[in-house]
Amino acid sequence: MEGAEEMDIEGQSQALPISNNSKRFGIRNSIQTNFADDYVFQIVPKNDWTSMAVSLSTNAIKLYSLATAQYIGECNGHSSTINQISFSDPSSPHVLHSCSSDGTLRAWDTRSFQQVFSVNAGPSQEIFSFSFGGPNHNLLAAGCNSQILFWDCRTKCQVACLEESHTEDVTQVHFIPGYDDRLISASVDGLMCLFDTGGDINDDDQMVSVLNVGTSIGKVGFLGEKNQKLWCLTHIETLSVWDWKEERTEVSFEDARSLASKSWMADNVDYFVDCHYSVEEDRFWVIGGTNGGSLGYFPVTYKETRAIGPPEAVLCGGHEGIIRSVLSGVPGQTMDNHGIFGWTGGEDGRLCCWLSDGSATSQSWISTLALKSDKTRRKGRHSPY
Repeated sequence: MEGAEEMDIEGQSQALPISNNSKRFGIRNSIQTNFADDYVFQIVPKNDWTSMAVSLSTNAIKLYSLATAQYIGECNGHSSTINQISFSDPSSPHVLHSCSSDGTLRAWDTRSFQQVFSVNAGPSQEIFSFSFGGPNHNLLAAGCNSQILFWDCRTKCQVACLEESHTEDVTQVHFIPGYDDRLISASVDGLMCLFDTGGDINDDDQMVSVLNVGTSIGKVGFLGEKNQKLWCLTHIETLSVWDWKEERTEVSFEDARSLASKSWMADNVDYFVDCHYSVEEDRFWVIGGTNGGSLGYFPVTYKETRAIGPPEAVLCGGHEGIIRSVLSGVPGQTMDNHGIFGWTGGEDGRLCCWLSDGSATSQSWISTLALKSDKTRRKGRHSPY
C-alpha cells in the first residue's frame, strides 16, 4: 500500500523579486507515485472533493484522499497512454471515466476499482478526449484521431460519426455547460468547430460554426457569464479568448509566454499548463510553468484592457521537472477546510500538495525528498496529447 509521507520543510532560500501582491505557497506533502520512471498526466477531483484520481504514464489510474493524501487504490486495464480522466456524471459519483490511445473509453467503479463498461472506437483509433451531454444528457462524444464519435450512453451503441469536420487529431471535445446540445471540438488542424447535437448528427447539417485559431490546439475551456466565452491554449503556447455565440475573437495573445515571463521577475515561463476561471469573481488566470518545476498564476484581462499581469500565486519547491496537471482553487483562497490550495503532478513522478506559507515576505520552499532524490529527470516535454 502507498501512503502520504509528511514532508519536512527545509529553511527558506533567498527572497525572490516577485510582485508584492503574489501569494506564495509552500509544499505540504510530496508523494512519489512509483519507484519506476513514470510521471503524472492528470489530476481530477471526485464531485464531492473527498478524493482525487491521478492518471500515470504506466497506464494506471491511482486514487488518493484529497485532504490527507492517503492512497485509496488503483484502476488498471488500459494498454496505452491515458489521455483524459473525469468524474463525469454527478448522478453516479463513484464512477470515473477514462480514454486512451488504446482506442477504448472505460468506466470504473472507484469503490471496487473494477471496470464497469467499455466502448471501443475501432482498430488503429486513439481517443484523445471525451464529454457527456446532448439534449437529454444521453450522448457520449469522443475525439478519435480526426473523427468525432458519438455513443448512446443508455445502449452503449455508436450512433454517429463526424469525419469531415477536422483533418487532423481531435484533441478536445466539450459539451458546453448550460447548452447541453452544443458541442465544441478542437484539433491539431487549428480549427474549433461548434455542433448542434439536437437532431440527427451529421457533418452537413449539424455544424453551426467554425473558429480558425490557425495553429495546433491543446486545450479549451469556458468562462464568462453563461459560459459564452471560450479560452484556447495552443501547442505553441499562445492564448486566445473567443465569443462562440458571436463567432468572434475577444483577444489573442500570440506572445502570451513572453508577456507572462516579463511580468514574472523571478523566472521565465517555458510552457502553459492550464487556465482557471472563477465564476464568483469573474476572473481568469493562465497557469504557466518552468522546466525547473515552478508555477505562476497570471491574471488575464480580455475586456476593455487586454493584458497578462504579474503572477498572483506562485508554487515552487515541490517539483524538479515539467508540471503536467494542476488541481487548485482561486489564488488567495483554499479549496477546502484543511487549508489546501491545491495539488500538482508532473514528469518527475510526484504529486505535490500546496499550502500557503503564511508569511508576508517572498520565500522559496523545498522539500527534503526533492533534495535527496537522485532519480533521473526528463528535460524535454512529452507529446502534448
